[in-house]
Amino acid sequence: MDDELTRTLAGVGQRLRALRTRRDLTLSDVSRDSGISVSTLSRLESGARRPALELLLPLARVYDVPLDELVGAPEAGDPRVHIRRIPHRGGVMMPLGRGSSGIRVVKQILPPPRPGERVELKTHRGNEWLYVISGRLRLVLADRDFVLEAGEAAEFDTRTPHWIGAADDAGVELLHLSGPEGQRIHMPEL
Repeated sequence: MDDELTRTLAGVGQRLRALRTRRDLTLSDVSRDSGISVSTLSRLESGARRPALELLLPLARVYDVPLDELVGAPEAGDPRVHIRRIPHRGGVMMPLGRGSSGIRVVKQILPPPRPGERVELKTHRGNEWLYVISGRLRLVLADRDFVLEAGEAAEFDTRTPHWIGAADDAGVELLHLSGPEGQRIHMPEL
């Protein structure tokens, strides 16, 4: 095996561990979401097991990154992001970046609230930024309730108990940005 291939394969474990720790996931979390045993994940991260396609594909889905990012493939030169629609909470999420910078940018369309829908406040480490494209967004931060109109933005520390949803029957379209620690609770792991 040539030196470049050996170096590339050796870096996969470090990238896997960095992705997992940036997202504040345990090996058990990743095992549950990927179907790969904790033991195998540990050996991959430590470099004791060579990465294989049947292991890397489910991990790329869990971390929502291109396979190229996991293996450290050289840039192809095309900066375009191929947007895919991901069903989430009755609405749709569309990642607008590859997440390689640690910042996650997602366009979200949230449906109108369901009758009797409960506001469940969540907390986690990190920061989030929201920008309302159209509609009205309800943002609950601890005991405060805000309604953001189209063109308004909000930024908050996610250690504050929080929840977001459409403020009325029209639904809401927004840009949602989160740092590496802020994405865990709101972004689906694929």
